Amino acid sequence: MTSADPAAGPADNQPAEQPLLAVTKGEPTPEELAALTAVVLSLGSGGGAAPEKPSVRHWIRRQQLQLAPKPGPGSWKRSRG
Repeated sequence: MTSADPAAGPADNQPAEQPLLAVTKGEPTPEELAALTAVVLSLGSGGGAAPEKPSVRHWIRRQQLQLAPKPGPGSWKRSRG
């Protein structure tokens, strides 16, 4: 039998939702909890922007300045792009 009473709690087949944060010591104010929650959520959002791909203009400029990698000592330094 299932209960139609919403105060009875979640159904047995649905897992209980875990809290995002838990206070283990002290009594933070609602403002402190809001600030902490904002910081924690901002840290977990995405990895940031992907590195930009060099434009065609960048490669043309490198060719004009003859910055193409050439064999020899230190060539690894010039191959960075």
